[in-house]
Amino acid sequence: MHGMRVAIPLEALAKGYSAFLVGFLVAMFAIVPALLAIAFGRFTDRCGYHLPVRLAAALSLVAGLCLAMSDSLLALCIGAACSGAGSGFGMIAIQRTASKMASSAATRLQIFSWIAIAPSLAGLIGPLLAGVMIDQFGYRQAFAILAIPPLVTLFLSQRVPREELKKPLANGSSQPRRVADILRILPVRRLLFINWAVVASWDVHGFVVPILGHQRGFSATEVGAIFAAFGLASIVVRLLLPLFVSRLSRKYLLLASLGLAALSLFIYPFLELAWMISICAFSFGVALGSVQPAILATLHEVTPSERHGETLAVRSMFTQGSMLAMPLLYGAVGASLGAALLLWGMVAALSAASWQVIRLYPRSVDLPSGE
Repeated sequence: MHGMRVAIPLEALAKGYSAFLVGFLVAMFAIVPALLAIAFGRFTDRCGYHLPVRLAAALSLVAGLCLAMSDSLLALCIGAACSGAGSGFGMIAIQRTASKMASSAATRLQIFSWIAIAPSLAGLIGPLLAGVMIDQFGYRQAFAILAIPPLVTLFLSQRVPREELKKPLANGSSQPRRVADILRILPVRRLLFINWAVVASWDVHGFVVPILGHQRGFSATEVGAIFAAFGLASIVVRLLLPLFVSRLSRKYLLLASLGLAALSLFIYPFLELAWMISICAFSFGVALGSVQPAILATLHEVTPSERHGETLAVRSMFTQGSMLAMPLLYGAVGASLGAALLLWGMVAALSAASWQVIRLYPRSVDLPSGE
């Protein structure tokens, strides 16, 4: 999916499509998961891992093959939609199953720390693979090569142990499932707000860095190095976190991460040199790279086990919705008030998220083991 997010806009621009159409194609990656995540989450709760992940891989495979055979605007739309859906749905199935494999709260956090490495590595490998393949062979061949990873998923998924699923009641007396039931759980609402603040700050960072670089006269290479520092930090912290997770308090891990993220965004506007901003981007990557595993682990502990897939889908729906709506808000606010106020607004949001962390973890249950 990361490779597709580079290749599809590049081909659209190469074909002379307008900026509006390019933006529409980028939005297509998020719109299907945002609309259908709840249905897929419930489907995953009913069917377990294998059938949902096969469906997700099939969607990603369709994306690659469709674009390998056609360069039409319709093919680009189908490719973006299927690729975004495959990635989003696949992560719901994978994260739900990873939680089921955990024997304790500490193990669950460790597992999610390992799982979180994959998106970070994909963020580096996918765009690099797409770019090299496009330059060497062209767009059709690049899309064909991007269809290979879903095939690998289909092969490796067979090695995942099968889950014994609970059968639904035969008398039909079970209550209908409603998303509102999950949202009524106070810790879930707090976790969703914390997750939104993290996703929104991630997005605002990607929106503001090119603006600051342009204002300060940075070259494209310097701006790219800033993003590379951020990506490298998220990979490093997710590689190291599983080694120390059993000794960390989840509450203070989240507080430290959100505090470091807020501090990084606060000082961004005061930095004038590219290497200074790169160091700040690295610290910001360390902060955000530490947050997701703790959020996912806690989310599974405060919701019924038979609704973990649906709960992950609710989180995905809010995340994808934010990725659709927030860039429009950033554009409006950034144009009228400036990049600095936009960053400081996210500092306030991260501070509010820190307060929710304090209320989420009482002193008696803030250890990774849940004791």
